[in-house]
Amino acid sequence: MKSQLPLIISMGDPSGIGPEVIVKAFANRDADCCVVTGCPAVIQGTIDALGVNLSVRETGAIESTTPAPGSIDVLRTSPDQSFPVGEVSPASGRAAFEAIAEGIRLAGSGRASGLVTAPIHKEALAAAGFDYPGHTEILAEHAAAGPVAMMLANDDIRTVLVTVHMSLRHAIERADFPSQMTAIRLAHEACRDLGIAEPRVAVAGLNPHAGEGGRFGREEIDIIAPAIKAAREEGIDASGPWPGDTVFMAARNGAFDIVVAQYHDQGLIPVKYLGVEKGVNVTLGLPFVRTSPDHGTAFDIAGKGVADAGSLRTAIHYARRLAATRQHKEEAA
Repeated sequence: MKSQLPLIISMGDPSGIGPEVIVKAFANRDADCCVVTGCPAVIQGTIDALGVNLSVRETGAIESTTPAPGSIDVLRTSPDQSFPVGEVSPASGRAAFEAIAEGIRLAGSGRASGLVTAPIHKEALAAAGFDYPGHTEILAEHAAAGPVAMMLANDDIRTVLVTVHMSLRHAIERADFPSQMTAIRLAHEACRDLGIAEPRVAVAGLNPHAGEGGRFGREEIDIIAPAIKAAREEGIDASGPWPGDTVFMAARNGAFDIVVAQYHDQGLIPVKYLGVEKGVNVTLGLPFVRTSPDHGTAFDIAGKGVADAGSLRTAIHYARRLAATRQHKEEAA
């Protein structure tokens, strides 16, 4: 197998804990062979504040740099400036977006093995003029991708969302047959990429008790069950619809390899309850690997030096694992 390309880590919102967890990941040697897109002064300031034995090396292009222990290679995407700590700021939103955009360009052009994104703040993005609900929508638009889906995973369970960042009312409307099929197919493929030869995909119901035979809603009968049947006809081991209040317990106990959840909180609450420091967010359906930590900007603890880098470290390891699998598939093709 040829040598692995660098992994890109986008800085995230500089007013949040993104720079801190990035520096801590480098200090712990979890981010070796990674390059950060963002503001060099922000990363150096974070190094100084934490008092760790690291230094910033500004690089003009990832092809001309060899990441080395003891340094953080930063590809500048925004000018050096001061950002408020723990506050919504248009400047911070713009800097975060520019770091993501460059990471997408590098990973999408095959010059990086994948992209790990530190947390962004949606209100700051909007204040900077970028009206996106989150990373998933930015990636889908700027990576010229087909249908995408969000997967949240930890050591115990994996879940893929049919709908993501929208109101519950709109999520019900958008949980249609095509969206079910996209989520089921991407869940199956994600498990294959993780080395699971015959993935068992459980599909959660939308309504309480999975509709109770139509008494609590017909979405399970009219939409979800037909999608499961169609997926099975494609050779996917899909089952359900299962009640949303028990399917995750069954998955954690080994009955399923992955759960397709119908809306944001149905899928994220079980994962985050088990500990955000263990969780990782993966965008499925992109032409490159993208992961992120399973937490936000945490403005309440920004600048205090107490942020846990565990979820970012997990996201880096997950990205490397997925990138290696993709490379192996390409070389075997």
